[in-house]
Parts: sequence; C-alpha cells; structure tokens
Amino acid sequence: MKSHWQILVVDDESIMAESMAAWLREDGYAVDTAASGKEALTLARANRYAMCFIDLKMPGGMDGIETMMEIRKIQPESVVIIITAYATVDTAISAIKEGALEYIVKPCNPEEISILVQRTIKVKNLQRENEILRKKLNRKYQVHDIVTKNAAMQNILDLTREIADLRSTVLIRGESGTGKELVARAVHYSGCRAKSRFVAVSCAALAETLLESELFGYEKGAFTGAAAQSKGKFELADGGTIFLDEVGDISPKLQADLLRVLQERRFFRVGGSAEIRVDARVIAATNKDLAKMVEDGTFRDDLYYRLNVIEIQIPPLRERREDIPMLAEHFVERLNHELGRSVERLSSGALRLLMDHNWAGNVRELENAVERALVTCRGSELTGEDFAFLSQGRNAHTLVIPPNTTMAEIEKQAIKVTLGRTAGNVKEAAAILDIDRSTLYEKIKRYEISRG
Repeated sequence: MKSHWQILVVDDESIMAESMAAWLREDGYAVDTAASGKEALTLARANRYAMCFIDLKMPGGMDGIETMMEIRKIQPESVVIIITAYATVDTAISAIKEGALEYIVKPCNPEEISILVQRTIKVKNLQRENEILRKKLNRKYQVHDIVTKNAAMQNILDLTREIADLRSTVLIRGESGTGKELVARAVHYSGCRAKSRFVAVSCAALAETLLESELFGYEKGAFTGAAAQSKGKFELADGGTIFLDEVGDISPKLQADLLRVLQERRFFRVGGSAEIRVDARVIAATNKDLAKMVEDGTFRDDLYYRLNVIEIQIPPLRERREDIPMLAEHFVERLNHELGRSVERLSSGALRLLMDHNWAGNVRELENAVERALVTCRGSELTGEDFAFLSQGRNAHTLVIPPNTTMAEIEKQAIKVTLGRTAGNVKEAAAILDIDRSTLYEKIKRYEISRG
C-alpha cells in the first residue's frame, strides 16, 4: 500500500517543498511538508515517515544535517535524503557519515525522485514482509506492535510497559475479540521474561479432566492412554509466562488447584506424588464479570483476588472508533502478503461503512471482514461494495421465536442466523456469538446445521 508509507519534505522554500510533495502525491504517496527543522521534528513525533527529504541549508538555527540527526533519534528506521543546491564532496561525505541514504542536487528531477522513492519503498516493503513473517512464525508481539491512537488504549500500553518486568499476576478483561491475548503477549515480550516461553491455554476449550492434565501434566499410567510422563503447561512456562484465556470457565476443583499454584508456586502432576516447583508469571483473561461470579458463588473470591492483582480492562472497538481506519489498513497490509493480493487502499466509502458498523465481534470481526473483502476484491482498492455483506447481514435474517420454543431451538436458530450473516465463516460467527470456535463446531454438528 503506497498510502501506508508517509513521506516528509523539509524545505524553507515553500514552492520547492510543495512541488516535490505534489510529484510524490501523484505517485500515490501520503506527504507532509515542513518549512523548518523545528516544524519537522514536531511532525516526526506525531507521525511515522518511511522517508524524509531534507534541505541542507535552512534558516532558524537548525540546518539539514542537524534536523536529520534529530529525526533519526525519533525514528531510526526512517530513510533520509539530503537536498542541496551546492553539491560538494565535503557535503556528500558529511551527509552520508551522519546517516543520509544519499543526497540530490537542486533543481530536483521528478523522474529521479520517483525512481529513488520506488526503490526505497520496495526495500521497506520487503523489510515489512520479513517482519510480518517473523511475527507470524514466532508470535512475539511487543507493546509497539499494537495498533491504536485511542487515549484509553494508550493508557493501557503505558501500564503494560510499567508492569512488563514484574512477576505480579495480571487479569485482562474485555469482550471477545478485543485482543486480550495480544496485550498479554506484549507484556511478556516487553519484559525480562521475553527470552523464556509464553504458553497460552484456552480454559474454555477443554473438559475439566483434560484441562487438569493440560495445565499440570501427568505421570505414566495416571489414566487410560497415559503411556508416558507428560509435562503440563505450567512446567513448560517455567521462567516465562502462562496465559490462561477464559479463566472464568474453569471448574470449582481447578479453581482450587490454580489457587494453590498461585499461592505456593508448586503443584502435583496428575497421578504424581512429587511436588513440582515453577516460576511462571500468570496472566489471565476473561470476557466474564468475575466479581459478579464471586457474588453468585460460582467463582472463588480468594482466587479472584489472587488473579486480580493488576487489572487491565480493554475497551470494545465501538468505544474506540478512531482506531478502525488504522486497524483496517494494518490488516490490509498484512493480509495482502498472506493472501498474495496487492490491494493498495481502502476507499472513503469503505472506511465510512467500517466506521458505522457496530463490530459486536470487535477487532477479530474487523480482521475477518477485511480478509473476506480482500478475497472477493477484484481491483486495487477496497470499496463499500466489497464490504456490502456487513450491511446486508443486519437485514438479511430476522430471528423469530414462536411460542413454546425450547432453549435448544433458540440456540440452533441463533447459530443458523449468525452463520448466514457470515456466509458460513465459523471463525467470524464464533466471535459474534462470543463462544469458542471448537464449541461452535460441536453445536453445528449436534444440531446438524448446514454452513452453506
């Protein structure tokens, strides 16, 4: 996406700056201009620039070399091109020595500028693709990898930086699809445990006996099929972090077992008699109101207080709509690479439709919607038509509940309606229904629901 890469032109001659900006905008790039080094630094603190064209001679006490050095402190990855009207060997050496990619001489040639930018952006795209691949393979996301400009989310990111090196238990609350695991990974990989394992466990996906074996491991012969000793997730996370997703779904027995691990940092494998000691930081997540569950007697109060040492409440996407354009562009960029597409931008109509949608499934639903639109898109731009399924879904099905309808029938109808909205996409439907994908598959099979 060309528009993803922003360019800054710094020149005290407004005609020169605007001319260069106009050439670059014609090529499809987003361009800002600054008339001084001071103004350039202000822009660099607020925006990320792939490239900066900086005039060497500028009034105001800050020349091009100094401006470049200060910008590179703020954005080390930004490529800087020095512009000069008087090219000398000394000028070139000084510019390159301080970090400029190269320098160009006024009057600038538009074709030369275009080729230079294309070459640089091509390298940037390759670097970005490598970064995406690395993160996809390793899933090592730090705080700066979270895409947001929402004030509440910025406060959350500030908090995650502060707690990254602590061992204190963290409870992340938020609706399904808000990115609870991403925040948990950001805490882990931004702190001193980053070189050790991050182990994620879905507490809602397994039955009690299976979850107990998954968490604590088991000894050979502990039950039918236990042919050899197996380490549990807590052991595997020793020295690192264990992420307990949907912790509100664990049984009373496992609540007691988990409390003991949090209190004493030790446990027994299933069927074992030797205590296992671990140093694993626990980060738990839930979309349920654990405080209400404590009041209702379905969740232990002592466990709740052990888990809720540091609480992070992630706002739903509908409460941070300013993030929708950024997130959508981020997903287009990443999914372009994964799906082998070359969509360059989202139209204003598409962005307006995305901004108006309710996003019951939050960021996960938005990602699924962008992926679906990319798959069906036939041009270089995502338009409102590519997202038409979002508005159609609100009106295409109506849930009617006849008299004497059972809960099972209502559940079956709700699943059918949601699958209709998502055109059979189980991942997206599970996010909207706020249930685990494996649970939805089981219900589809039980009710014999067609996904067509």
